[in-house]
Amino acid sequence: MKLGIGLYRALLTEENFRFAKQAGATHLVVHLVDYFGGASPSLESGPPTLGWGITRGAGQPWNYEELRDIKRRIEANGLIWEAIENFDPAHWHDVLLDGPRKKEQLEMIKRTIRDVGRLGVPIMGYNFSIAGVWGWTKGPFGRGDALSIRYNESEIDKQTPMPSGMVWNMVYDPDAPAGVVAPVSDDELWRRLQDFLEEIVPVAEEAGVRLALHPDDPPTDALRGAARLVNDPAKYQRVLDLVPSPSNALEFCLGSLQEMPVGDVYAATERYGREKRIAYVHFRNVKGKVPSYREVFLDEGDLDMIRIVRILKEVGYEGVLIPDHTPEMSCNAPWHAGMAYALGYMRAAIQAAG
Repeated sequence: MKLGIGLYRALLTEENFRFAKQAGATHLVVHLVDYFGGASPSLESGPPTLGWGITRGAGQPWNYEELRDIKRRIEANGLIWEAIENFDPAHWHDVLLDGPRKKEQLEMIKRTIRDVGRLGVPIMGYNFSIAGVWGWTKGPFGRGDALSIRYNESEIDKQTPMPSGMVWNMVYDPDAPAGVVAPVSDDELWRRLQDFLEEIVPVAEEAGVRLALHPDDPPTDALRGAARLVNDPAKYQRVLDLVPSPSNALEFCLGSLQEMPVGDVYAATERYGREKRIAYVHFRNVKGKVPSYREVFLDEGDLDMIRIVRILKEVGYEGVLIPDHTPEMSCNAPWHAGMAYALGYMRAAIQAAG
């Protein structure tokens, strides 16, 4: 197992590269989605009806030269670029919405996958979701009043529709006509995912890239009028069965899996780890399940994280673990302190597992 950290584009700085190495990380998972306005995608604040902001990626998708330059900076600092996490909603909103630009955007995604493979980044993570991550509240919900995330369905209206021009909790078209996104049924969303995988998996195979699907977070049955895909660990198998391939893999988010009202996270970890279907792991702990849970420090949640590491070791998992997000600590560098705490815990757990 390898220790990594996830960084948004704005966090790809020399200082943070040094921080990652000092904390023992060797690999990076990079989130390249550009946005402005709204709150940070990692820790949403303010009313839960708000999204993360407006995506800047309305033009062309990332090109090879742009990605190559990022990789050179990462490697110059002695780190390894393991994965890209998530397509920009501006690049594939009509793939998710089954809109008029679907075919064009699928071709753009194919080009991105080929560039990622050419670059030598082995994993492309994605979250096939209409509503995205929505309904969170940020507050002093962690141990010692650490700033953390809470999801409580008694505090929100799950049926709040998304306005036109919005998907995945981000605005891709601020000038869209007034209206709302049409409801999406369970069967329809699975059909859209199958369309996506049938188009993209063969390209990923040729490029040597593994697509890695993130489960739903929050893993409720439906949100903002749209069905959710993987809100039960067993539904991961349905994803894998749609287009069987080593390039159709899993972004294994432990926090999301633990939040699900049904399923055994330990059994799922053993099963998919043994079958070599886990591309990389989001290492996060929570207390509670849908309809009410909160994110906590790794050592205090409902999930036995040491047991998870031991299972991963036993099944021969050799991929990367990243802290995902974690409670912020009370100091002049809240995010860095929270990440350092998580990375230290994870490094010790990996070493203890042998």
